[in-house]
Parts: sequence; structure tokens; C-alpha cells
Amino acid sequence: MALIVQKYGGTSVGSVERIKNVARRVIKWADAGHQLVVVVSAMSGETNRLIGLAREIQPEPDPRELDVVASTGEQVTIGLLAMALKSLGRDARSYTGFQVGVHTDSAFTKARIESIDQQRIRADLQAGRVVVVAGFQGVDSDGQITTLGRGGSDTSGVALAAALDADECQIYTDVDGVYTTDPRVVPEASKLPSITFEEMLEMASLGSKVLQIRSVEFAGKYRVRLRVLSSLTPWDIPLAEEMRSGTLITFEEDQNMERAVVSGIAFARDEAKITVVGVPDRPGIAYQILSAVGQANIEVDMIVQNQSVDGFTDFSFTVGRNDYARTLGILKSQVQAHIGARDVLGDPKSCKVSIVGVGMRSHAGVASTMFRTLSEEGINIQMISTSEIKVSVLIDEKYLELAVRALHRAFDLDAPAAASA
Repeated sequence: MALIVQKYGGTSVGSVERIKNVARRVIKWADAGHQLVVVVSAMSGETNRLIGLAREIQPEPDPRELDVVASTGEQVTIGLLAMALKSLGRDARSYTGFQVGVHTDSAFTKARIESIDQQRIRADLQAGRVVVVAGFQGVDSDGQITTLGRGGSDTSGVALAAALDADECQIYTDVDGVYTTDPRVVPEASKLPSITFEEMLEMASLGSKVLQIRSVEFAGKYRVRLRVLSSLTPWDIPLAEEMRSGTLITFEEDQNMERAVVSGIAFARDEAKITVVGVPDRPGIAYQILSAVGQANIEVDMIVQNQSVDGFTDFSFTVGRNDYARTLGILKSQVQAHIGARDVLGDPKSCKVSIVGVGMRSHAGVASTMFRTLSEEGINIQMISTSEIKVSVLIDEKYLELAVRALHRAFDLDAPAAASA
């Protein structure tokens, strides 16, 4: 008998009928002898509706009160799911984050989990109940309701699995696993039977939307075994078939993964490039540029400093497109004259394309294959960044889909992935 934490996203519980199907699926696992803790999101679209109501009252909602409002979406879902389980003959009990003791810091709307009480959950599991917990929320040391930010239900599920030392955390969503790239861009993309945490973390940070990045970081830190599954498959398929239908995220690099030089292609459309032109090449100049941006709570991604010529250089970096205008304004008003830069230029129509794979550690020539492929398609590379298992390039947005398709072919990702054991 295993202790399993299952997390169901908003689409999975988006209607009464889907909630009933989740209940049937949960009971199938419980009938097989497993202990189940189920973490759920608000019904699809509900959190947006609640935030919209708050903004009708207060255009910039008070963070504490916004958390009070936004957290109610999950409270509805846990009650409905517990009712559905009971109506099908399975004892269940629902808990909000406050009731179950998900303790967080006090950063309203983006809190981080600090600890979780286990006593109440374990008592219910021992009594044979299914425990249903509201994702996305917790309580701070003053008893204030907090939320974890968008995608926080994934983090709630992983955190509960870590606290309970669960055998597995299963993330049910509206996709059936992790693919080599987005099938909407490359129809030939294939589902990966398994992927390492390192690869998944890179994919999530580089634009893959399957898992929220904080949940992957949490799982890696506490070594939580993760599996991505689809809640839209028939609820009554055999357990063994259901397990094979998703993607296992593991710490081990199996033989198949060692042979795959590149496991996937990730991309982010919402990049913007900023270049500070004619910067004096002296110690501390990068700090002077980026400190002003950091103080505005703007995240910087790729960074490149050119070779110094006659004591001057160009300094380029990327930010999210939503932060482009604000970043440009900060640099022009606060930084340019102070550091003696000649100009500040920007391009809001860039995108980032990345290749990811643990096999890159032991294979030479991966980056050159990427660069040659893009060159053959007439795609100019504006910036490059690398790590041990990824290479990212910044290119013009209009070439994104062409680049992804070409790289997918170049690294033989169009071939069907090997079946998992």
C-alpha cells in the first residue's frame, strides 16, 4: 500500500461532472489499497473571476484582502469533491490550508510554504478516509490567510507529498505528460515517458507550462517523486495503463535518457531585449545598470557584455515583455546619464528558444548543431546563454516556430519516444 498525493488543476475540476469523474478516479486508487491525499485548484476560471471582482471594488486590491477573496475558490472545490466522494460511498474530509496547517511567510499573493502540520491528515488516513486539501493557500504566523501565487496548487501538492514522505506525487492536468516541445507548434512532438528533474526544471524555467517552476524546485529539494498525468483520460482505465500514460520525473538518468542528447525544445515568446550602448568599461558597471532594475523588482534573464573597444562596451540583457517599457524608462531616467552611457536601445519583439538534455554533458558538438541548424534557416542569433544541460538563444519573434520545428528535426525528436518500463 502506497501513500499517494494527487493534485488536480482547474480544468480537471472545471465542472460538476468533472469533479464527479475525479472522485471516481480517486476511489479507483483507494480501492487498490492506496492512501490518498487529494489537492485541488479552484474550478477553471474561478480565480480570475474573483480577482476581477476585487478589482471592480479596488483597482489595485489590498494584498491581504485579495488573498481572503482569492482563496475562496479552492474552498468551494474541496467541499464539492468531498461530497462527491461521500455520495459514492467513500469517506472523505476536506480542509482549507488554514485548517490543515499549511504555514507560510507573510508575503501576501506570493507566499512561500515554511512548514505543514501532519497530525490531522495522518489521523484521517489511518481512519481510512480520503483527505481533500485546498491548494494555493496557507496561513502565516499571525493567522492571516495567504496565497502562493499563480500555479501555487502544484507547489501545495508537492509540499504535502514532501511533508508526508509520500511514495509519489501525481499531478493531473489537461495534458497527458511532458512533450519534446509544444505539440501546437510541432505536431510531431512526442510524449516523454520519463525526464530528469534537472531537465524538467530547465524546461519549466525556459517556457514549458506543464509544471509550475516552484513546484519542480520544491520536488527537487525534497526528492519527491513526480508523475504528470491527464485527468481527461477515462477514469476507469486500469491503474497500470494509467501509470504508463503519463511522464515520470525522476532523479535517475536511465539508459534511454543517456542516449538522448537533447530531450526537449523549450521556448518563451515574451522576451524583450535591452542594450545599454557605449558603457564605460570599468569595474562595477554591470552592478550600476542592473541594481536599478532589480530594485524595481524586475527579473533579468540573459546577459551579454561585449568586448571592450577604446574603453567602452555595450551591455545587453533580456526582461519579460511586460516589464520592457518600465525597464527602458528606468534606464533612461536613472542610469544612462549617471554611468555615462551613449544610448539605451530596446527590442520588444524577441523570443528565446532553448535545447535541453542531460546527454549534453557527454556529447560534443551540440551547440554547433543548434547554430548550424538556425543558420541554414536564415535565423540570426542575437544572444546566447548556456548551462551544463541547456543552450538558449535569443532570436527575432517572427522566426520562433520555424526555429522550434527545425531544431526538433535536427535533434531527431520527431521519432517516437521509447516506451517506459
